[in-house]
Amino acid sequence: MTQTGTVLRIAGPGDADAVRAVVTAAYEPWIPVIGMRPLPLQADYDQLIESGSVTVLVEPDGGRVAALIVLVPEPEALLIENVAVDPVFQGGGLGRTLLAHAENVARSLGLASVRLYTNRLMTSNIALYERLGYVITTRDIHEGRPVVHMAKALVNSGDGSPGSR
Repeated sequence: MTQTGTVLRIAGPGDADAVRAVVTAAYEPWIPVIGMRPLPLQADYDQLIESGSVTVLVEPDGGRVAALIVLVPEPEALLIENVAVDPVFQGGGLGRTLLAHAENVARSLGLASVRLYTNRLMTSNIALYERLGYVITTRDIHEGRPVVHMAKALVNSGDGSPGSR
């Protein structure tokens, strides 16, 4: 399925169950690969939604949550804490749409980059991020998991300068 017609909006309290369902569907297949539950399966989505950190992509007809992104502003970069696409919708560009949204949010906040981290064994995700311009900055252990930290420098489309307008 393509991204045509999906609606991007901040998640509300009524979206919490749907957000958890998308995260579960997207991340449970990784358990046998990495040998443990991915961190997004342990997040408190009620709190993240309440803080305004979750953005969802929903179908216009009925509003089914197809994908989501969790964004956390930091002093130097916008952290993409989680991006998840329901497997039914994977391959349709929704993840790329959400990552582009994160870049726009970072620019609007005057931040010069976006960053994320992912488990080192999630190689297909790492390859996608690299295709989208992310570079590996460090490798370490985060909450007992081997992770790759990645970042993407942003160029302001208006004047060619990084970061703020």
